[in-house]
Amino acid sequence: MKKAKFAVIVAGGKGLRMQTDISKQFIEIQGKPILMHTIEAFSHYDSSVQIIVVLPTTQIEFWAELCNKHGFRLPHQVVVGSESRFHSVKNGLEEIKIPALVAVHDGVRPLVSTETISRCFDKAEKYGAAIPVVDLVESIRQITINGSHSVDRSAYKLVQTPQVFDAEMLIKAYKQEFSPFFTDDASVVEAIGKEIHLVEGNCENIKITTTFDLVMAEKVFKTGN
Repeated sequence: MKKAKFAVIVAGGKGLRMQTDISKQFIEIQGKPILMHTIEAFSHYDSSVQIIVVLPTTQIEFWAELCNKHGFRLPHQVVVGSESRFHSVKNGLEEIKIPALVAVHDGVRPLVSTETISRCFDKAEKYGAAIPVVDLVESIRQITINGSHSVDRSAYKLVQTPQVFDAEMLIKAYKQEFSPFFTDDASVVEAIGKEIHLVEGNCENIKITTTFDLVMAEKVFKTGN
């Protein structure tokens, strides 16, 4: 039986580092809120992907107003978020119908490429768990109680989203108690003993959290992504 595809897009940012009153997922790039660009990225990959947007309850009405203002008609379901990303993802997963593949993606990563999304779904379909990564380009140092020392950057990767999993596996993983060591969905799944498979991400797929990120994203969109 062919598995349905879902995308749980978590959008709970407040925009504090942007020094703006508007939540960062609602800031406009090229005349459209960031979150709309993010949803469109999954629609461009496959219009059959069922999209679930997880928002704080205080932002749901404003999102509806923005959709009306911009004539945004791409089908998506809105789910109320919770006190943390972990619990927000868990709320989104309650809407998933098994069997399925589920992508969990940051709402403020609008520059994810169709190729990256495709690689993640394809690998997850085969192995159950796939995440996109990119190489480090800077030198890195490890901090210890004795100071710091350089480490081999080729032994490390930067992790992005979407992180795609077999739905049954992901739902089982999210039945665990929350841990501060759960920094992403892969760490949650890894905690139940599952192997995480890596695929190539795209360097433009930044998480927009600062004003500098916003400027960079504007430039990428202007040049045609």
